[in-house]
Amino acid sequence: MELAEKNKLFSTALFLGIVTIVYNLLEGIISIYFGIQDESLTLFGFGIDSFIEMLSGIGITHMILRITKYNEVATDKFERAALQITGYSFYLFTVGIILTSIFNLIQNKTPDSSFWGVVISIISIFVMIILLNQKLKVGNKLSSQPIIADANCTKICIYMSVVLLLSSAIFELTQFRFTDTLGAFGLAYFSFKEGTECFDKSKGRLDCC
Repeated sequence: MELAEKNKLFSTALFLGIVTIVYNLLEGIISIYFGIQDESLTLFGFGIDSFIEMLSGIGITHMILRITKYNEVATDKFERAALQITGYSFYLFTVGIILTSIFNLIQNKTPDSSFWGVVISIISIFVMIILLNQKLKVGNKLSSQPIIADANCTKICIYMSVVLLLSSAIFELTQFRFTDTLGAFGLAYFSFKEGTECFDKSKGRLDCC
């Protein structure tokens, strides 16, 4: 592969990383706002998760910059710290959303609406599928395991969006009171899984996703 083409691919990977960070920031703000307004725990939790995903994205973007400049694949001190902080954040989020779900069950709380959960999840699935495909395309062309691993981890974001979509759509159609809580438990499962993968990656395991 020619140097010019290689640099272009790394520039694309960097651009995709920045898009991921900005998108998760906006998604987090919007999801938390409507989650509070509609009293939807699943949508609120989805927003918190988006902020944690943003932290992960910062670590990945730093890694791409370092690979581009120094051609080093091993995880450096900054990335290990970022991954560990992200991992602890996912674990804390898991505990928090499980406890809140139990509290909502006891208090018999249900969302006022789940319309925005449907809208946000559909947009998220669409955006994440595009990012997944583009990251895989770049990673495979560069034969870069870190970029491929980042792309594969985007799948969990898609799974979380699907959980939000199912939870929100079912509640909107049936008003079944347990759907929001079940959706929150689904987010907790994937959040715990992501936290574990962050700690694996901080130890240099790039195939953990």
